[in-house]
Amino acid sequence: MVFDRPLTRARCLAFCLALSITWPFLAGVARAQEEVKLGALMDVTGPIANFMPALLAAQQLAVDEVNANGGILGGKKLRLVVVDTQGTEQGAVDAARKLASVENVPIIVGPLLSGTVIPAAGSVTIPAGVPLIAPTATSPAITTMPKNDMLFRIVPSDTYQGKVLAKMVLDRGFNNVALSYANNDYGVGIAEVFRKEYKDAGGTLAGDQIHETKKPSYRAELATLAASKAPALVIIAYAGDSGLTIVKQALENNFFNTFIGTESIRDDTMIKQIGAENLKNFFGTAPTSPTDSSAHKKFNEAFEKAKPGMTNKLFVEQVYDATMMAALALEKAGSTDRVKVRDALRAIAGPDGTKIEPTEWKKAVETIKAGQNIAFVGASGPHVFDKNGDVTGYIGEWAVVDGAFKEVKVYPPL
Repeated sequence: MVFDRPLTRARCLAFCLALSITWPFLAGVARAQEEVKLGALMDVTGPIANFMPALLAAQQLAVDEVNANGGILGGKKLRLVVVDTQGTEQGAVDAARKLASVENVPIIVGPLLSGTVIPAAGSVTIPAGVPLIAPTATSPAITTMPKNDMLFRIVPSDTYQGKVLAKMVLDRGFNNVALSYANNDYGVGIAEVFRKEYKDAGGTLAGDQIHETKKPSYRAELATLAASKAPALVIIAYAGDSGLTIVKQALENNFFNTFIGTESIRDDTMIKQIGAENLKNFFGTAPTSPTDSSAHKKFNEAFEKAKPGMTNKLFVEQVYDATMMAALALEKAGSTDRVKVRDALRAIAGPDGTKIEPTEWKKAVETIKAGQNIAFVGASGPHVFDKNGDVTGYIGEWAVVDGAFKEVKVYPPL
């Protein structure tokens, strides 16, 4: 460079000042070009806060696997952008808007609750054209949402779990039960399926009540249900919203001592606050994974190494799978273009192509570079989407055994 006039002390200081102002900006641009964002719309606080440490750890495991094995889209770092829905409808809408419009993420994993997925997707991500993978939302209402192929989930709809729940209750000899379910998308959805399947199979609902969440007392509702003389109470509610209070008050007032639930109430908080000795007659259903598969074993080994003691937590497999599928879709698309990523998500889900399991990111990238199709088989099973973005899956039966929640039976996909 040739200067046409001397570089005076004043001009040198001005140049250095200008450089000091622009360098952080330029460095920030460089960093942005070296990373790829992945949106994580998570219910960090709210009714399932107790589940979140393990679920966030499982999500991070997938991201760490990508980054430790060559990165994504030509060696870039995958960066998780986590935003909290607070477990509420408005919180979900606000968080989704931040990811879609401020962070400009190409794809989103989460939320986890049906009651946060539906408003976030319906009001924000579908209209904005951002593909979203819901790892654990089970409401049947999600199936029929107008979604422009921008909403997917990798857990079976409660249309299936409701059938399994009805069968399990009858198989255990309960031909007569009371039902209490939360007034939200999740509670209403599965209660509707359970009610129909249970009655059609010959069961009788001696009591059937919807309840509002977050009340300090449910004694009046429980007294009415107990008056039916039903030998067991089916509760469809999150432990953190109403489930814990209902079980505690039912036991304290001798209204019921046998409880049947779903995954929403299979929360360690129940055992910690009520005591396993008081929950010997407590069982239910939950989406689960085929634990005898090589994919599940690979995930378990990797997760146990990274986070000892978290492998038996509910839904860790699904959250890991959804995150890995989002990364695979980005790699397959070769771009952060949202439509291309959406189309690639269906492509990597199979059923045809080279089988890719957990811990096989490097193999997946090599296969994609070779122009071959891949079919991801996750820790929670294969996830081949139907026309509605739904999948089939496994439902497990759980109980309190030796002081902890344990899976005692698995129902295969229909």
